[in-house]
Amino acid sequence: MTERTNDVRLRWPLPTQDYWSTPFAESLLQHLDLSPGVSFLDIASGHGIPAFYLAEQVGPTGQVLAIDLREHQVARARAIQGAQLPWLRFECLDMRALPKHLPCFDRITGNLSVMFFRPNRFEAVQGLLEHLKPGGQLVLTFPSLGTFESLWLRIDQEMAVRGLVAERQRLEAYLAERPSAEDARGWLERLHCSRIVVAKYPLEVATGAGQAFLHHPLLRGGFLDDVYECFEDQGLAGELMTKVSEDVGSFRPLIAQRCVLSGWKL
Repeated sequence: MTERTNDVRLRWPLPTQDYWSTPFAESLLQHLDLSPGVSFLDIASGHGIPAFYLAEQVGPTGQVLAIDLREHQVARARAIQGAQLPWLRFECLDMRALPKHLPCFDRITGNLSVMFFRPNRFEAVQGLLEHLKPGGQLVLTFPSLGTFESLWLRIDQEMAVRGLVAERQRLEAYLAERPSAEDARGWLERLHCSRIVVAKYPLEVATGAGQAFLHHPLLRGGFLDDVYECFEDQGLAGELMTKVSEDVGSFRPLIAQRCVLSGWKL
């Protein structure tokens, strides 16, 4: 990755206070070929991690189009940007159905993006490659299969003790649907990409017990909420999860698997 002067880099660094998006973005940058003048499509851009950083690195001779399906995220990113970095644009677009008129880019990045490719992940990746120039690089990050495995085992154990057959089956189906590093490699191999790299970087998520666990900002959104969806009786779900929350010592450390998928279009 090409280094720029320190005074420029410090204007739009990866936010140190973001304990989820930033660690994944850091792993993305380890595998990204980044240089001034490059054009980027950044998908599932959220509020701009790492879009602002990428824009600063490519400079005014480059271009970054950052897209997200959620209008409030796009509005938030635009508010942060103001009139700065005019070669960076935030737009509300669905990365699973990109418009045909969209140009091709030198790089396509997606931090924590793969979880939003459901239900047809391979087809979503295939669609992205249609907008990648020959010789261009695709880099995606996502929490792969195995993320928080100790937690899921503890929840399954509690379900088994209570004889919750249907809920266990739903939890098993939810976990099986999460992509593995091997799944990700298979997508790019089927699409005949070159220089494929799939790497995993463990990330420990600290949490306390009780309410600190049940309302942990990283665990509740997108993880614990999915457990509650396994229950038709939400009162029972709350009772079970309260029991689990009082036993965090049995499943700590909580480890997320940061997976990075990188490949080049022939």
